[in-house]
Amino acid sequence: MRKMKQTGFSLMELIIVIAIIGILVAVAVPSYKNYTRRAHYTEIIQASAPYKTGIEQCYQLIGELDNCNAGENGVPNNIAESEGRGLVNHITVTNGGVITITPREKSGITSSDTYILTPSIENHYLTWTISGGATEKGYASK
Repeated sequence: MRKMKQTGFSLMELIIVIAIIGILVAVAVPSYKNYTRRAHYTEIIQASAPYKTGIEQCYQLIGELDNCNAGENGVPNNIAESEGRGLVNHITVTNGGVITITPREKSGITSSDTYILTPSIENHYLTWTISGGATEKGYASK
């Protein structure tokens, strides 16, 4: 009598492998989505650079933040909704140099994921405080 070699995987082994793959996917997909949103959000953070520079120049010229408004003293003009590009819907600079960037609803980012930069004077230097929906969701660090 000859013994036949058993080949292949048992049903239990296959079920265990599928369960492990399912667990890995359940962990990896949300992490990947958050990673891609944060990567897309860098476009919004980079859009603030000319405004930050303009407000810093305004502060150096005037010595205060009260007159550092959009379109004045070296600060770029506001960007209206019709002029926004990419993920940036619009940018506004209010009195005191507060920059607010509202994103478009695209790539998993919503219009509530605002990026707000508030300047403050500490020892004759400007420091920036970041707030808005982006910090609550972790797209921009505080």
